[in-house]
Amino acid sequence: MSQPSASDSQQIAGRIEDLYAKPLRDLETVAEANPDGSMLAALIGSLTDLQFAERNIAFQLQRLRELAHPERQIGPVEAVHILDCARRLADSVATRDAHTKTLNGVLASLHRVPDPEPEQGPAPCTAVVPAPARAAARTR
Repeated sequence: MSQPSASDSQQIAGRIEDLYAKPLRDLETVAEANPDGSMLAALIGSLTDLQFAERNIAFQLQRLRELAHPERQIGPVEAVHILDCARRLADSVATRDAHTKTLNGVLASLHRVPDPEPEQGPAPCTAVVPAPARAAARTR
């Protein structure tokens, strides 16, 4: 799988906004009102997880650079911290990749439904009403 860019969550957020034709903040409010059983809530939840993974990748990379700085002494304690940071980084990359793949797949299967045509009111009744029956002449 190719390396997702740092803006994957931004691209996906834009696709969600396009799909629902509303800004992400408005969509988040709608999703919070109906958190269970809603496609929108699932998309927003997964997008939030993707954004968290991207932030954590940036944080863990920065921390790893600090821990492995060429001028730093690396002893047993520092080595444990480096390994822990690398493990967390790998977990976040796997999480990011999984959410990106899932969101892209779901969004590819969804499409915007055109707005319904406004109703023009009830159609005039064109049914022919039968004429009243003539009284039959009584004969005896």
